[in-house]
Amino acid sequence: MRIDQLQAFLAVAETGSFQQAAQRCRVTQSTVSRQVQALETELGLPLFHRSNHSKLTIAGERLLRYAKKIAQDWHNATQELQELREGKQPELCVAAIHSVCAYHLPPVLQKFCADYPQVQLRVTALGSDRALKVLKDGLVDMAIVMHNRYLTNNNEMVVESLFDEPIEVLMAADHPLAEFPLVTWADLAPFPQVVFKHGYGMQRIIQEQFSQLGVSLHAALELNTPDAFRGVVRQSKMIALLPRSAIIDSEKDPTLAVRSIATTPPRHGVATPLENRPVTFSRQVVLVTTSDRLQIPPIQHFYQLVKQHLSATLKY
Repeated sequence: MRIDQLQAFLAVAETGSFQQAAQRCRVTQSTVSRQVQALETELGLPLFHRSNHSKLTIAGERLLRYAKKIAQDWHNATQELQELREGKQPELCVAAIHSVCAYHLPPVLQKFCADYPQVQLRVTALGSDRALKVLKDGLVDMAIVMHNRYLTNNNEMVVESLFDEPIEVLMAADHPLAEFPLVTWADLAPFPQVVFKHGYGMQRIIQEQFSQLGVSLHAALELNTPDAFRGVVRQSKMIALLPRSAIIDSEKDPTLAVRSIATTPPRHGVATPLENRPVTFSRQVVLVTTSDRLQIPPIQHFYQLVKQHLSATLKY
């Protein structure tokens, strides 16, 4: 059963004439006849009494109400998809890590809202792993997150690298490590740490880094907002490893100190002293969506705005 066969059937039923049905469908009368006959063959019952006036049979009357509903549903579906192609979607949903939401997205959001005033933009701050999960589940259209190759390793995902951001150590101004201009992983190991909650990419990469270096991570407390990190660190001997954008304001706070880590994990299984690994520890921030979403004009436009703004302005 094809939609054009149902449409031919409806045209004959509503006009009472194969000739008028052909005019409505803008095809020849023989085409309408073939479509109706094919439908009758498939159903195994005649749908019209062939006479001067094409009257519905009992089977035709039973089919009519279903055919009307199917035709209306098909019309609604094609209209909705047409609007999607034209960029007339009602909303665009984005999930992004907190620091990107707070510091980097506002100019992009302002420009997008000016370019697409009819599209309601919804932005949610989430941890990287959680954001990628809701993207895969179809709950958001795009995610701006820390790269996680385990969650983006499939053909439908489109991953665009935006920038690499250093990860630094936040501590109280009177912390023992604050007297050093640079700290090593060996320096960090003895102190309890405040870490991001499960589902945040920061927790994952810090745990991986400590594990690769053979250093114990003393995770004493889990939080999920920069303000909470600052509050706890300020009043304790705990430290926190955070991306630079999340603690840039802390450099102006006399009660806090920020220090860089100049180390990198060993390569090819070669154990290098912790103090002799001078490479900055950083995270990679990426823009992720799916290939089918990139064909929709508003999503494509937002994607390009993020690429242009973040890639051009963030050079660490």
